Amino acid sequence: MLLADLPTPSLLLDRRRLVANILRMQARARELGVSLRPHMKTAKAAMVARLAAGENGPITVSTLAEAAYFAKAGFRDITYAVPVAPQKLDRVAALMRDGVDLKIITDNPAVAEVIAAKGAASGVTFRVLIKIDCGLHRAGIAPDAPELLPLAQALTQDASTAAGAELAGVLTHAGHSYHAKSIAEIKRIAEEERLAVLRAAQRLRAAGHACPIVSVGSTPTALHADSLAGVTEMRPGNFVFFDLFQAGVGSCGMEDIAVSVLASVVGHHRGHNHLLIDAGGLALSKDVGANEHAPGSGYGLVCRPADALPIAGLAVYDVHQEHGLVGGPQAAPLDFTQYPPGSRLRVLPNHSCMTAAAYEHYYVVDGDAVVAEWDRVNGW
Repeated sequence: MLLADLPTPSLLLDRRRLVANILRMQARARELGVSLRPHMKTAKAAMVARLAAGENGPITVSTLAEAAYFAKAGFRDITYAVPVAPQKLDRVAALMRDGVDLKIITDNPAVAEVIAAKGAASGVTFRVLIKIDCGLHRAGIAPDAPELLPLAQALTQDASTAAGAELAGVLTHAGHSYHAKSIAEIKRIAEEERLAVLRAAQRLRAAGHACPIVSVGSTPTALHADSLAGVTEMRPGNFVFFDLFQAGVGSCGMEDIAVSVLASVVGHHRGHNHLLIDAGGLALSKDVGANEHAPGSGYGLVCRPADALPIAGLAVYDVHQEHGLVGGPQAAPLDFTQYPPGSRLRVLPNHSCMTAAAYEHYYVVDGDAVVAEWDRVNGW
């Protein structure tokens, strides 16, 4: 099958770029002396996970639907890296009984008590990581927060009886690195990320708590950290695909972006200097974050099907539900004869995680050939 045979819009995954991206991050983990626990919230696909983490893991997920999907595919070492809601503990316990080493996280002493009690009542020992805030300020506690030790105590207080929980370690995520304006700033944030979890781990150990896992995450910091001394694992996720945002922040080049959306030209509006394509807000997402680093990225940069490299000055500048507008009044005059109705274009996404979420599968491509179709999981 060739690209010309696919329906549009379709989600394309360039196999060569994917493999190169994975090999790059695996080499980076070896260089830094840590385990790679890739975050699969970007790809949500078992075939990608096997390339990045082997047959069984370790991997990271962002939903319990992902955890169940990857468990069914044979992955056994999984971290669910979103603070757990108490009502989800039954689902966690069910996966654990099926043989999954599923670690959960919290930053709340009261929730820690619920986790321990629920585990004891259910006959499972929940393995819990404490979420540390290293500067993103979305979740987690500061490494010097007074509640750190009471939180750890809540997870270990039943150790004399049937333990319902155990402290597995500490975890953080420097998501604010995405807004860095230079590689030097990313390096600074990476060091702050490292020091935050290291400080928390040192406090826990000094108080007599085991803290075997010291976990950091974020694609930019994983790629640019000078050192991860004291850290045991890193959890980047976007690196498997990259996107325009990552290109803007300096994590990759355009030639590394492994996913794109195949779209058809469905109309011309010469008066407004735009092409109409059949990929709109639902097919591309309405994430415009890449414009922070690269103004003019719009809702995605437009490429010819053969090479998936941006055509100079051509972006999706506006979207409606099922329509995308390419070019526009601010762009150079279009040569409409190059883009007749029915012709194909590829759009590089601003945020590959959000764009991929609109699709149930990937068409895996090698050059102009479609070589496979890989499933993915959506939902919660």
